[in-house]
Amino acid sequence: MTNLAIELNSISKSFGPVQANKDIDLAVETGTIHGIVGENGAGKSTLMSILYGFYVPDEGSINVFGEPLEFNSSQKAIEAGIGMVHQHFMLGEPFTVLENIILGAEGGFLLGGAMSKARKALLDLSERYGLSVDPDAVIGTLPVGVQQRVEILKALYRGAKVLILDEPTGVLTPQEADALFDILRSLKEQGTTILLITHKLHEIMDVTDRVSVIRRGEMVGHRETAATSPEELAELMVGRKVLLEVDKAPAQPKDVALSVRNLDYVDERGIQRLSNVSFDVKAGEILGVAGVSGNGQAYLLEVLSGMHTATGGAITINGEPLASTPDTVRGQSIGHVPEDRQHMGLVTSFPAWESGILGFQASALYCNGGAMKTKAIKDAMGALMEKFDVRPPNPLLGTAKFSGGNQQKIVLAREIDKAPDVLLVGQPTRGVDIGAIEFIHRQIIAMRDAGAAILLVSVELEEVLSLSDRVVAMFDGFCSPDRITAETDERSLGLLMAGEFERTTSEGMAA
Repeated sequence: MTNLAIELNSISKSFGPVQANKDIDLAVETGTIHGIVGENGAGKSTLMSILYGFYVPDEGSINVFGEPLEFNSSQKAIEAGIGMVHQHFMLGEPFTVLENIILGAEGGFLLGGAMSKARKALLDLSERYGLSVDPDAVIGTLPVGVQQRVEILKALYRGAKVLILDEPTGVLTPQEADALFDILRSLKEQGTTILLITHKLHEIMDVTDRVSVIRRGEMVGHRETAATSPEELAELMVGRKVLLEVDKAPAQPKDVALSVRNLDYVDERGIQRLSNVSFDVKAGEILGVAGVSGNGQAYLLEVLSGMHTATGGAITINGEPLASTPDTVRGQSIGHVPEDRQHMGLVTSFPAWESGILGFQASALYCNGGAMKTKAIKDAMGALMEKFDVRPPNPLLGTAKFSGGNQQKIVLAREIDKAPDVLLVGQPTRGVDIGAIEFIHRQIIAMRDAGAAILLVSVELEEVLSLSDRVVAMFDGFCSPDRITAETDERSLGLLMAGEFERTTSEGMAA
C-alpha cells in the first residue's frame, strides 16, 4: 500500500517541434487537494490530459494508488478511478440531471433498471457529499454552479477516487466559488484526492494542501501551501518577481465623458439583452463592470462601440450623441478593446502591422490618396511593439503566431496609442500570462491618469476591484447602481452579480 494516489515519473510529451512536457515528476498524496499552477502554455493541461488518457506520453510512467498503468483512453482512466471536470462543462443541456449522469454508462439497452439504480446512487452521493441536485431538472435550466455539481456527481457516479478540476471557478460568482470549495473540502475529508488547476493564486492559498508549479513544460517547484506565498508562486511561474498588487494613485475625475441613460437593446431574434442600463464615466476614472459572463456585458460594449444600435435610451460622448457606426464612433475619440480579440479585435491571417492599424487604416497617418503607406506603417508598428513589450517585436510576423498575451498587447497598443477620450475594455487579461497581466494593468492605469474615461468589463473580480474607482454589476441585462470600489468587497459585489439589487424596466416597472 502507498499513501500516494498519483505518481508521475519523468513524463515527456512533444507535439512536433514543441516540447509540451519535459521530464515531469509529480507525487500527489491520497486525500489531499493538490494545486497545479503555471502560465498559459506551460504544459498544465497537457499533463492532466495525459493523466486522464487523452494523450499518451512519449516517455515516463504513471502509477495510480501504487499500481503502474498505461492509459491510452479516458475510459481506462475512469476505470482506474480518475474523473475530470472540464472548464467547459460536458453536459447535454436538453437532458435531465439523471440522464446526464448515466450518459455513457447506461449498462445495456434496457434503461428502466439502470435509471432506477442511478437515481438511488445519485441521491446517496448527493447526501453523502452535500451536492444537492434535483435528478429530474433539465440541465439547460440550471445555474452554472449547479451544473458544475452535476459534473462532479457524474465523475463520482463512475467511481472517481481522484478528481481533476480545470479552472473550476471561471464562470462562478464568489458565493458559488465558496460553495464549490466547501464541497471540495468535504470530498477531501471522505478520502477523495483532488487536483486543482487554476490561475487564481488566492484559490490555491485558500483550499490546497500542496502546490506544484510548471514553467515552459518543466516542473520548477513543489511547495507546501502553508509554507509559500502568492508572490513566491508567481515568481516561480514567470521566472522573475511579479507585482501582484496594482499600484495606483487616487483618481482625479473631471467632467463626464461617457453618459448612458435608460439603455435598452433587443437583438435580431427579439431577445432583450440590455434593460434600462444607466451610468456615467468621468474623464480620469475607471468604472468597472462585474458579472458572470453572459449577463449583457458583451452587448453593452458592442452597443457603445457602434456595432449594434440601441433600441431605447440615450448615449452621449462628451455631451454629443453617440454616432451610429463603428467608423463614425472612432471619430468621437472612442477606443475599443473587444472581449474576443481573435474574432473581433484582430485578423489572425494578417501580419501584425496590418492588425495593428485595423479601424484606423483610412487615417492620414497610414493612407495617402487611397494608397497605404506600407513602410511608415511597418516602422510605426515596430516602435509600438517595442513600447508595449510585444514579443517578438516583429511587425512582419503573422498575427496568429503570437501568444494570446501578445495578441492582446497588439490590440491594446493600437487602441491606447490614439489616446482616446473614452476607452472601452472587455476582459483585458483573458487568457493572458501573469507577467503580461502586470504590464496591461499598468497601461490601463496610465490611460486613466492621462485623463481618459475607461469602462472596464471583466469576469475577474480581483481585476475589477483592483483597477476600478467605481463599480457596477450586471445581471440578466440589468445594471446595479454604482459603488465606490474602495468601499466594496468581493462578497457584496458577488450579491450584486447574483441580481440582489432592484431592477426596473425603462417604463419604471420592477423586473
